[in-house]
Amino acid sequence: MEDELLCRLALQFQPNIGNATIKKLLQYFGSAQAIFQNTKKDSVISRTLGRRVRLPVLSKESLQFAEKELKWMTDRHISLTLYIDDDFPKRLRNCSDSPFFFYYKGKNIFNEAKMVAMVGTRNASPYGKEITKKIIEELKTYNVCIVSGLAKGIDAVAHQQALENDLKTVAVMGAGLSTIYPECNRQLARRIEADGSALISEYPFKAKPDRQHFPQRNRIIAGMSDATIVIETASKGGSVITAYIAQSYNRDVFAVPGNVNSKTSEGCHELIRKNIAALVASGKDVAEMMGWDLQPAKAVQRSLFVELSAEEQSLVDIISQHPRIMIDEIIQSYSHYTPSQIASILLRLELKGVIQCNPGKNYTIC
Repeated sequence: MEDELLCRLALQFQPNIGNATIKKLLQYFGSAQAIFQNTKKDSVISRTLGRRVRLPVLSKESLQFAEKELKWMTDRHISLTLYIDDDFPKRLRNCSDSPFFFYYKGKNIFNEAKMVAMVGTRNASPYGKEITKKIIEELKTYNVCIVSGLAKGIDAVAHQQALENDLKTVAVMGAGLSTIYPECNRQLARRIEADGSALISEYPFKAKPDRQHFPQRNRIIAGMSDATIVIETASKGGSVITAYIAQSYNRDVFAVPGNVNSKTSEGCHELIRKNIAALVASGKDVAEMMGWDLQPAKAVQRSLFVELSAEEQSLVDIISQHPRIMIDEIIQSYSHYTPSQIASILLRLELKGVIQCNPGKNYTIC
């Protein structure tokens, strides 16, 4: 297993090979070790990649980097999850630009039943802090895992309040796990790890904070979560970026309104005005919009006379295998149709009363 782990670590140090290509190689070969062991280094994997790609080489330099990473991981009890692993976040796996792996300290809690991102400005107002606290206290009933970015302000309050309410929380970092940034959140990071939650990073252990890292980590925050709640943000804030990313992933987006004269409410108001985010003022609002308070409907036998086409029946067969299934998972399972074609079939099935689209953009059999 150590050889496989070394190969996994070495993948991040390959020049001229992007994240998307590595994910396809992992799907094709089944393991990092198998990629490097392939003897035909000029193989054309046209069906998988759609283009000619020179396969990675386990060079002396990349192996040395990997060995250093492995030592740091072992000494500091750091774990790693790969795109093809069962414990890789299922929600994130469905995002086209997800990382092919990431490091983490703490517990693997990345596939909890309910996961919500909470993001906002570093310059949080007393109002912003109070509404963050209120929302999380009200979400405690639903055992929600809170995802955020360990930044000053709203992020830090979200993590703290999750821990205070005995909820799990995931802190997605914009630097390697050796660097807690900002420094003032070091104690919070230790508590997150100690309390059975997790710190994660897609960057090498010694990587320092970088301006480009933070927008990149936002896709992980949005991709791991069923919904994103924006508390306070300026119109050009990073939280607005996270909201748009969440929307692109077909996830629910919520925003809390604030003082119309406050710069740190401009972003929330813009998201609401443009129908990117739904307005919420409490955890109860979030739970209602996500359908968490809904009792399962009493099973009713569907009409024996509903006629389904072959493509409709195929979709019904996929949906019926799950209590609830996200549209991204349906698209992944039904890859021979385009997303727009699948959306059309789903709509027909809804109109026939065969399936139901629930809050949170998931589907169930009626």
